[in-house]
Order: sequence, then C-alpha cells, then structure tokens
Amino acid sequence: MSEFVTVSVQGSPVHSPSHHPLSLGVPQDPLAGHRSHTPRPNLHDPNPFGVQVLGEATITTPLEPSTTFTQHGDVLLYKPFFKHTEDEEEDYGMSDLKLDAREAAEAGGRHEDVARLPGSLPGHEATIPLYLERAGPRDKLFFNPKKVTAGIVTCGGLCPGLNNVIRALVNSLYYRYGVHRVLGFMYGYEGLNPEAGAPPMDLTPSHVKDIHRFGGSMLKSSRGPQDPNVMVDYLVKLGVDVLFTIGGDGTQKCAHLIAQESSRRGLAMAVVGIPKTIDNDIAYCAKTFGFETAVEMSLAPITAAHEEARSARGGIGIVKLMGRDSGFIALHAALASGDVNLLLIPEVPFSLDRVCALVEDRLRTRDHCLIVVAEGAGQDVIAAFTHAQGGVKERDASGNAKLQDIGVFLKDQLAAYLKKKKVEHTIKYIDPSYTIRSAPACGTDAVFTVSLAQQAVHAAMAGKTDCVIGLVQDEFVLIPISKAVERRKKVDPRSMQYQTVLDLTGMPRDLTN
Repeated sequence: MSEFVTVSVQGSPVHSPSHHPLSLGVPQDPLAGHRSHTPRPNLHDPNPFGVQVLGEATITTPLEPSTTFTQHGDVLLYKPFFKHTEDEEEDYGMSDLKLDAREAAEAGGRHEDVARLPGSLPGHEATIPLYLERAGPRDKLFFNPKKVTAGIVTCGGLCPGLNNVIRALVNSLYYRYGVHRVLGFMYGYEGLNPEAGAPPMDLTPSHVKDIHRFGGSMLKSSRGPQDPNVMVDYLVKLGVDVLFTIGGDGTQKCAHLIAQESSRRGLAMAVVGIPKTIDNDIAYCAKTFGFETAVEMSLAPITAAHEEARSARGGIGIVKLMGRDSGFIALHAALASGDVNLLLIPEVPFSLDRVCALVEDRLRTRDHCLIVVAEGAGQDVIAAFTHAQGGVKERDASGNAKLQDIGVFLKDQLAAYLKKKKVEHTIKYIDPSYTIRSAPACGTDAVFTVSLAQQAVHAAMAGKTDCVIGLVQDEFVLIPISKAVERRKKVDPRSMQYQTVLDLTGMPRDLTN
C-alpha cells in the first residue's frame, strides 16, 4: 500500500522555479510548436522520475473553460507504507531512492507534508521514492490540435479492453481536441515498418463506434522488435506528431527507443504509452486494464474444476491462470473463489515433493483438492527436471524465455506420485488463458480504459513524451517509460493479501520442505 501527498507549488519560496521538482531548469524554447525540438527533463535533476516535455506550451486549449486543469507544477509525493531493504525493494518493485525528509521538503514539499508520512519525520531518514507528475488536461498545449496527426499501435498479446482504449483515444482526440487525422497502425510495430506491415488505416469515431463490444484488437497485434530508425523515418514520412503505444513492457521499451531516436533527431514528436499487461505487473501502477476482467473470468473455470474434483473419488482440479512473473491474477482469483486449497505463484518457491505431499494429505483427509497455479510458477522446478532429461530452453519472438506448461507438468507429476503411493485419484486440468485474454472488458475495466486514454491524450497534447499513464492510489500520473519498465511489480508474500490466502486455503507459508 502507499500514500500520496499532493505537493502544493504556489505561494511559497521553496516552490520557486529553481527549487521546485518540476522546474525545467532551462530557458523556454521560443520555437515551441514547430517540429525541431529536443525533449528535455521536466523535473528537477535529483528526481529520476522527471517526465520529458517537448517545449513550452503556448497554445490555448480548445477544452471548455469549466474544465479543471492540471498545472505543470502539480506533483504527488509517493511513499510506501512499509520500509524494505534495498534487496527487497528490488524484488518487489519498490524504489530504493532515499532522501532526508528535510531535503525532500526543500525539493518541493512542505515539512508538514513529508512529516505526516509514515516513518518520515523532519531530520530523520525516510524512504521517499519518487515525485510523480499528475496527469490531466492542461490549459496550454504544445501542439496545435488542428495540425496534429496522431498514430495508435497495439502490440504483444491480447488483453481485454484493447478496443476500448483505441475507441477512447480516437473519440477524445476527435471530439475534445478537434484532431481529425488519426492513423491506426496494423499488426503492432510491423505496421511502422513499410517493408513488413500493412498500410495504416484512418480512424474516426464512426470507424470505432462498436469495437468496444468485442475482445481482441481491431488493429491486430504482433510480437518482435523493429528498427527504431525505420519506424521514426516512417512516422516522419506520414507526418505523425503524436504516437500512442498500447502494450506491455516490451512494447514500451520499443516506444522508449522511438522517443529517444526522435529526440536525437530534434523532432517534436510525443510518444505516450498506455500500459497493457493483463498480469498487472507494471511497476508503480496500482492496476492495469484487463486485470479485473481476467480475475472475474477466472472464477467460472475455477468453479468448474472444483465441482469436478468434489464429484470424483480422489478428485483433483488444476486451473492454470496467466502470470508469467507475477501472480496477481491467481492470487485475486483464489481470494474471490474461496474454494482453492493450494495456490502456486512465481513469487513463492515450492518443491515438487512438498506439493505432492500436501495434495496426498488433502486427498486422504478431504478426498478432493483444488489447485490454482500461475503460468510462471515452478519454472525452476521444471527446468531442473528438463535439464535432467537433456532439454533446452526456447525463446519467443520478443526474446522471452518460453514458459513450460506448469499445469501439464503438475498433472503428470501428481499422477505418477499418487500412483506410486497407491492413492486413488482423478485429475482434471483446465487452461482458460486464451478464453480470458480475448474476452471483452468487464464494466470496471471499460471505465478504466476510457480514463487511461483520455489522460494519454491530455499528456501528448501538452507535449509530454517518453512516458506512460499510470494509476497509483486512485490518482492518474505520468511515469517515465524507462522507470515503468525497469522492473516488474510482484506479489509480496508478506502482504496481508497473501496472508488472507493462507487463511482461506489452510496451506502452509513454506512450500519448499
């Protein structure tokens, strides 16, 4: 959990441009609004979470005067409730930047703001990981909306809500800002390579009016990198001023390269990412779209596996859910179900002998067992077994190590173990992954995607670049792409949520011996 303090930036000497964390620190560029600019940090140097800005925003927004505008000097001070060692911070996606509370106040926050943070008193060391710039509409824009060409690309695996994001981006650009040229790039980053992909399609509100009702992506998707130089060349040829990248860490890493290459060339091109990971593992973000849909849709297969297990002598139900490196879907689905007996996630190591013994004991005492396992769990166990069999690791088009099927592995190993122990059993294995990821967004995700898209448009039109939109403690913020992708958010086995799973399932904390 975390707490935010809004840092006031008006009417105080410590909030002068030379001290405020959002100070540009350099003279404003008189050429703002033209295409020849070098993006520069928007935050004062000690803060590594400064968002780059293309130049001075001088163009009056077309948004209604009644709009509540966000000022460029509006930041949020983020502080974890729990202090961790640097190793633990690295493991669980926390920042290890430590500041003296008084120094933090001088950097832009009032003493009383910092002092009321847990574990943070003036003159005492406190873990104050980051200042985050608040997202939202600005009253002054960098781009003239009437001259803007925007591009949208979706990459990587499918996720509920992709079409919702596309539709909301188009509608926000068209109706709120009057941007009438929006290009949709086909098949991921292949669409930014004229030699590899199909031509872009024009997107208007009429083109996207019904797409939110369906799963998948109307722009299609693909995996694998493309040359940033080639992509920037093509974007320049098409006159693209703003590029929205919808995808996971691989997508955003490539977006970062596009932003860097644009900056190197002195181009005024905004690159703003909308994190897409059904696993909910983007660092510093409370949640990502598609996650709640995934949890909701996981309940039906879990219930089915439970009924299968309860209806057979020695019945075992195994459900494999998504979660390559982080077990949030499996964890939340287990909590929502309340029927799970054993939860296996990547963050909690286990031994095959221990799991087999727990299942055997459950069958002997209760005659059935329900197991939920995240797809990335137990990869070390499989690797050791595969290595002993002379196997070799494979990689996918994005360079990720191909995961071995932990569900099939558990099914086979449990069957062999229980047969050897002469325990009667029946095992039913369900993998609903593709059913879940290709589904339409649930209601809460649908609402969330609209907000993400709107905030991305606001940021891009104001000249923000090389950043993603994130929700942290119910606030939309801008996070530099380099920080959002440097590590993954993971389940903390010491958290109350994981303890609740232990309470519901009765499983031991230690699954290794």
